[in-house]
Amino acid sequence: MSVFTTFLQLGFFHIFNLQAYDHLVFLLALCAPYVLSDWRRVVLLVTSFTVGHSLTLALATLDLVNYSPQLIETLIPVTIILTSLLNLIGAGRAALRRPETGSAATGGPLVLALPNLLAVGFGLIHGLGFSSYLRELLGRQSRPVLELFSFNVGVELGQLLIVGLILALGFGLIRGLGVARRDWLLVSSGAALGIALVLLVG
Repeated sequence: MSVFTTFLQLGFFHIFNLQAYDHLVFLLALCAPYVLSDWRRVVLLVTSFTVGHSLTLALATLDLVNYSPQLIETLIPVTIILTSLLNLIGAGRAALRRPETGSAATGGPLVLALPNLLAVGFGLIHGLGFSSYLRELLGRQSRPVLELFSFNVGVELGQLLIVGLILALGFGLIRGLGVARRDWLLVSSGAALGIALVLLVG
């Protein structure tokens, strides 16, 4: 098996893994306000998150930045809490559009851009979390460019699959079982918030 394939699989299964539930819960909170018809906005949102975590993953893996792993372990639940709270506030502030159409987000350009800006910022934190695992794998290797690239591609593939599953679950509940879109947002965001609080105080 080639180096590229090996680290591609390691990246994929690092995030597509129940042991990475902190990252999984963040993706749940990130995608909770959206349904399949919002896929363009979801692509932009996930791309924003990718930009953030790819940057810090590269910088930390190449030893260009130093950070405290303990601090990152604390900040990751904080990103989930803030994302979930924004979802809950948004659900309480404005009535959502019909389940089959439109986006949950309303407001001017700044309001619409806010989730993407937060996704970039929160991605910076999650990228440092990814780098801790990758650095353990690499040991003393000083310039692991191919390993870094393939690991990041694997993470992205796993992330896209997770996001697709979340959107499919929401679609099944809303369109298949008749669950109100607002209820899906409240329950999923509330669950993410609860898990994040347990992580934070645990």
